[in-house]
Amino acid sequence: MVLSETPVRLGWRLATVAETRRESASAATLVFDIPNWPGHRAGQHVDVRLTAEDGYSATRSYSISSPPEEPRVAITVETLPDGEVSPYLAEDVLVGDQIEVRGPIGGYFVWEAAMGGPLLLIGGGSGIAPLMAMLRHHRAAGSDVPVRLVYSVRTPDDALFTGELDELAASNSAVEVIRTYTRSAPSGWTGHTRRIDEGLLREVAFEADLKPLVYVCGPTALVETIAGLLVEQGHDPARVRTERFGPTGTP
Repeated sequence: MVLSETPVRLGWRLATVAETRRESASAATLVFDIPNWPGHRAGQHVDVRLTAEDGYSATRSYSISSPPEEPRVAITVETLPDGEVSPYLAEDVLVGDQIEVRGPIGGYFVWEAAMGGPLLLIGGGSGIAPLMAMLRHHRAAGSDVPVRLVYSVRTPDDALFTGELDELAASNSAVEVIRTYTRSAPSGWTGHTRRIDEGLLREVAFEADLKPLVYVCGPTALVETIAGLLVEQGHDPARVRTERFGPTGTP
């Protein structure tokens, strides 16, 4: 879930759930058919509104995880403890259900193949959702821009899109996926087992001299820390873009 201002006069649309996919024990992807959808850019998000029978409504924002090239719109929702909206979306929604959505929203945290790169994507937990849209757009557009994803999760059970990420990296030499596990790693894992800190960034990030476009998404504390470290390491602040969501613990 992302926190962003909603542009004025965006209308609500009634979206129909066309597909649901379990991504982890606590997260699911919902794929919507949305009439008159104007299209979106990789990195944008939508508002979702649920209304109870007594008229009470709750609105939350979720990043779009599908690329612009797909006609349907997908969001990936992680269940939050005591959440009003996420448990219903991630656990109870069925194919054929209708849900109000508003969007697409956002014009800053977006990437299009024509913008070039190198492209450095850094995600924590479910913050990978908009970065996944960028990776899928990279593939669909046939881009040869070098792209490196650095993905931090607590445990293997918390990781999203594992199979697809492995396939993306295996099928395209321009794509590199780097994972780090902060609490427990898979059996036999020889990769990183630490939070994304100064040392890890120096090891895995593109050099600042290459002037990469950087997108960082995740819990607020993680995003602010990483963005600050990148700037300290010489990256152009104007090329470091961030999206964050409320405190749910740091991956």
